[in-house]
Amino acid sequence: MPMVVHGLTRSFATRYGEIARLNQLECSQVENWLWEAAQRGASDLHLLAGYPPILRQHGELIPMLEDELDAEAVTESLLAICPKEKFAQFETDRNLDFALELVGDQNSEGVPERQRYRVNFFFSGENPGACVRVIPAVIPDLEWSNFPTSIAERIAGFRNGLVVFSGVTGSGKTTSMAMMIQRMIEQGGKRIITVEDPIEYRFPRSSTSVISQREVRRDVGSFAAGLKYAMRQDPDIILVGEIRDQETARMALSAAETGHLVLTTLHTRDAKGAVTRLIDLFPTHNHSETCSMLSIGLRAVVSQHLLPSIFPGEKRELALEVMFNTNPVAAAIRMGKVDTLDNALLTGRKEGMIGLDESIKRLYREDRISQATAERFISDKDLLRRG
Repeated sequence: MPMVVHGLTRSFATRYGEIARLNQLECSQVENWLWEAAQRGASDLHLLAGYPPILRQHGELIPMLEDELDAEAVTESLLAICPKEKFAQFETDRNLDFALELVGDQNSEGVPERQRYRVNFFFSGENPGACVRVIPAVIPDLEWSNFPTSIAERIAGFRNGLVVFSGVTGSGKTTSMAMMIQRMIEQGGKRIITVEDPIEYRFPRSSTSVISQREVRRDVGSFAAGLKYAMRQDPDIILVGEIRDQETARMALSAAETGHLVLTTLHTRDAKGAVTRLIDLFPTHNHSETCSMLSIGLRAVVSQHLLPSIFPGEKRELALEVMFNTNPVAAAIRMGKVDTLDNALLTGRKEGMIGLDESIKRLYREDRISQATAERFISDKDLLRRG
């Protein structure tokens, strides 16, 4: 086994140095895989030793028609797309996130095709691997995503507070936030600052709104630091890519309380879980204060699930749970009775709330998902049989 040097095998580090010095980095093969992933509508490309390149397409893992990759082939693929200035970070942390943009041939209008990706490098034992998320070339519209226009308009109309998009990895949280920001840009008169890790969607320049996109480690040290400085830059709206720690949560709640609209994401399966996660980021002795701040500052939680379409090869269908901070919701949060939020959702239809089961039932009734899919994801299976 090769000797380990600063978290990397010597062969990996040496190989990178040799290629960088000789400027002989061969990108064509991995770039072809990346372009194919985008053209086939895949969400992710996986590169792992012992497997061929694998696509995540409409939720399913699909091997590409390539030979299995050995550790050296994976290493060379990673080196081909790794920015030289970020290699030291990968060497130290054994994980690396960065954004990648490929420039292709010119289209009919003479403009080069561009495709963006979010890249994660990692180690499994001494073998490097990668997961590359394909970012749509343009920000999708509400109709394409089946995101309810009424919900989008309500969120875009908030002047302050905290809006959380929650869901598992790959559930479209970042895309939904991007659609909301794009809608706010189009409204005009907004100063918008984003703090992302890394930057995924690039928002087009607007003549009526001003937007700055900042990337963690490139432009600012952390999400919390980005929030701190954003509040000094006259923002109307702040997008925080993800709340991962207590300090970021504290800064987000503070910004929401002081007249800014803050959009962010959490990795939770439902609205109740998002509220619980935010509270649990703080020490137990601070929970009462946190509940009070959250009951005042929270505006909405949008929990997302992507379900397999009934039509093979089609994009997955969006099922939503939407909770607005109505008086009953605020009271439950303030008193720490988070377990009662499910009841508030059920009784909040008149206020525009959507329960996940109701969303799944609608997709089933509209013949967009199969009965088996509906039964797999719905909590109350009897709901499918009721009118």
